[in-house]
Amino acid sequence: LEKMTDLVAVWEVALSDGVHKIEFEHGTTSGKRVVYVDGKEEIRKEWMFKLVGKETFTVGAAKTKATINIDAVSGFAYEYTLEINGKSLKKYMENRSKTTNTWILSLGGMDYRVVLEKDTMDVWCNGQKMETAGEFVEDGTETHFSVGDHSCCIKAVSSGKRKEGIIHTLIVDDREIPEAVE
Repeated sequence: LEKMTDLVAVWEVALSDGVHKIEFEHGTTSGKRVVYVDGKEEIRKEWMFKLVGKETFTVGAAKTKATINIDAVSGFAYEYTLEINGKSLKKYMENRSKTTNTWILSLGGMDYRVVLEKDTMDVWCNGQKMETAGEFVEDGTETHFSVGDHSCCIKAVSSGKRKEGIIHTLIVDDREIPEAVE
């Protein structure tokens, strides 16, 4: 395997099925473009006459659309920007923090990343979409699932404030897990 000598950009993208690493090689003398997602080559183009442009590919289990934009800044300097679902990475992640909750926890020496997609109420754990059972309770809803032999529950309770909306809390083995900031 050749050394990645033309590596010009690396991004970390947190999606429901995990945090994905995107690497981009751009050979400005050869015009080579290579895109890696989680270390796996997705796109390879040799001898591209045009040094600017874009490369589009998908990331993760949900095949989320990603685009790397290559723009000339000045002379032989280039700028590389990543878009996820048509939004800049920053905008995408800001929007994602409104539509998902993420918890990181350790159970029996194993690390788990649990993600709730608020619009669909889908629950993901370490890249797998979980089987869940939802129920209405007195003060809101509970979504039950298991991680190994641990019982988990995401409680959804109204905050009572319109701006805050619904508060989601992950409870594992009767212990509340603090939300992670990604």
